[in-house]
Amino acid sequence: MIEVSHLTRVFRTYKKAPGFWGGVKGLFKREFEETAAAKDISFTIAEGEFVGFLGPNGAGKTTTLKMLSGLIYPTSGTARVAGFDPTKRENAYRRLFALVLGQKNQLWWDLPAIESFNLLRAIYAIPEAQFKTTLDELVDLLTVRAKLNVMVRELSLGERMKMELIAALLHRPRVLFLDEPTIGLDVVSQRAVRQFLRDYNRKYRVTILLTSHYMADIKELCERVIVIHQGAKIYDGALDRLESAGGARKKIITFLPGAGLAFPDTWQSSFGTTTRADDGKFTLRVPGENVVAVSQEILRTGPVADITIEDVPLEDVIAELFSAQA
Repeated sequence: MIEVSHLTRVFRTYKKAPGFWGGVKGLFKREFEETAAAKDISFTIAEGEFVGFLGPNGAGKTTTLKMLSGLIYPTSGTARVAGFDPTKRENAYRRLFALVLGQKNQLWWDLPAIESFNLLRAIYAIPEAQFKTTLDELVDLLTVRAKLNVMVRELSLGERMKMELIAALLHRPRVLFLDEPTIGLDVVSQRAVRQFLRDYNRKYRVTILLTSHYMADIKELCERVIVIHQGAKIYDGALDRLESAGGARKKIITFLPGAGLAFPDTWQSSFGTTTRADDGKFTLRVPGENVVAVSQEILRTGPVADITIEDVPLEDVIAELFSAQA
C-alpha cells in the first residue's frame, strides 16, 4: 500500500547574524544552513498494517507524513501510496487518504462539529446515505453524539480529538496518517482513542501509520515499528524484537533488603554496583540470561523482603537506540 524509496527532504534556513548590523549585513549577503529532516528513508507497508513511526523531536516523522500526504515535496527519492504519486496531488489520491495532526485543527473553531462534517461531505461529494451511515457509526463508536452541536472551541481536548478523527474518516479513506493523535489527552481519552483505532483498523483493514511519544499507544496498537533518528531510519521490524535491536536483552531487578545488616548502602554484584535509593530499594539492570544467577546472588547476600523482575521499559530501549546513533 505504501512504498517509500530513498526519500529525502532538505530544508534551507537563513542564519541571521545577531544585532542590528547583522540584519543590515543580511540584506546584502546571506548565509544559509541545510538540514536534512528526512534522509534516504526507505520502507514498505502492506494494506491493513498498523505501523508505529517513532523518533525524537525533530527526527523527521512529521516531515515524512507530510511528504506522503503531498503537502511538501521531497528533495529526492520517491513515494507511492496505493499506486499514486503524492507529489502530483491528484483528486483521486486526496480521496484515498486522511491526515490527522494532533497539534493542528481541521475543524472550524467557531462552528459546531456537525457543520464542519457537512462541509466535508460536500468537499468529498459523499452520497447523503453513505454520509449518514458513516457519521452515525463513528459518532456512536466514539460516544460524542451529544456534542455534535457544540462549538468546537467549547469542546474538551479529548472530545475535539474524537471529532478530528471523525472528520478524517468520513470519506472512508484506505490510508490514515496519524501524527500524535493522543497528545495532551488524559488517560481515559487516550484509552478511548486507542480502542477506537484498534477496532476500526481490524474492521476496515485501513492502513495506518502512527507517530506518538506515548509508548502505550505503540504497545497496544502496533506490531511493527519504524524508528528514525536525525532523519535516518535506524530500525524497521517487529515491536517484540526492538529490545534486541538496542543491545542485549535486559531485565530490571529491584529488591528490598529484609532485616539485618547484610546489605550496605552500596552493594557490589557480579554484574555491577548499585546504590540504595531513598526508599531503601536497590535496582540492577542485567542481561536476560543472567537474571537467575544475579537473583541467587542477591538472596545469598542476606534476607530480602521483596524482589521484582521486569522488562526494561520500551522508552529506555528506544533511548538507547538513539544514544547509539548519536
